[in-house]
Amino acid sequence: MKSKFPIELQVYSTIRGVQLCGDSRAILTSMDENSVDLVVTSPPFALLREKSYGNESQENYVKWLAKFGLAVQRALKDSGSFVLDLGGAYERGRPVRSLYNYRVLLEFCDKLGYRLAEEFFWFNPAKLPSPIEWVNKRKLRVKDAVNTVWWFSKTDFPKADVTQVLVPYSDRMNTLLKDAAKFYKPKERPSGHDISGAFAKDNGGAIPSNLLQIPNTESTSDYLRLCKQFGFAGHPARFPMQLPEFFIKFLTNAGDTVLDIFSGSNTTGYAAEKLNRKWVSIELDRNYAIASVFRFMGDWDIARIGETVTRMRESEPANLDAVSVSMELPLST
Repeated sequence: MKSKFPIELQVYSTIRGVQLCGDSRAILTSMDENSVDLVVTSPPFALLREKSYGNESQENYVKWLAKFGLAVQRALKDSGSFVLDLGGAYERGRPVRSLYNYRVLLEFCDKLGYRLAEEFFWFNPAKLPSPIEWVNKRKLRVKDAVNTVWWFSKTDFPKADVTQVLVPYSDRMNTLLKDAAKFYKPKERPSGHDISGAFAKDNGGAIPSNLLQIPNTESTSDYLRLCKQFGFAGHPARFPMQLPEFFIKFLTNAGDTVLDIFSGSNTTGYAAEKLNRKWVSIELDRNYAIASVFRFMGDWDIARIGETVTRMRESEPANLDAVSVSMELPLST
């Protein structure tokens, strides 16, 4: 991707996107207003224990994250969406849930002017029991396996098309579609609705719910394998590719621009690349930004990977494509 971003911010680029290293609040101010179609991101959560990738305290978290929300609002198109994944947490020393993720929601809507288009819940059945004190040791709470995912928008009608994220029909529905008259005799519902006309129509799939069941079980990916081989620490807070994929398909069209302001291992950028969207990913930690390139190198030979990583370590941006096409993002002058 040919980019107008300053060379010192660029880590690597592909045909469709660019990985940057820097503070996303500052970088967003250099982009044109109303130039981004979708932001999908998962910031460091307001956890009690400090993580290696950095995370704000619960006391400061809402004000800290609101600064990013304000910067995103400027760059986001009126038809665009801002999808924010937040994990839950407990109060310090108490088996009582923190409300920080709900305070973020209220801050974004009441103070920044976002709309809550819809709330989603990401259920990760592979999540380990936590917190240890209340779940494993004292056995006072069940394990926390759901993240809140806020779908924000600037207007009441952001771009969205649920037909792009239909899910397979159940076995019962497939049986019904084969012979509706044999298997179902529709009656008027208690609400008064008559569903006899369209209930047995094949629409290509079922409408998904706002509960997204996606296991986060990455353990043998090219990203982790190459991180180990080249001496990088894999980012410890990766989300599964199906999560950004869902929202990219749902809320954008081919050629639209997708942004991740806390890109980590750049799952969002990789998903956008596969789905033919332009993308910009921003990560503050340079080692994480460099290591995220491994997502795009699964079929490269080791020598070529080593040469490319060495150049990036020396602050030389890497172009991952032999032939680059111009997909410039509009930036302020």
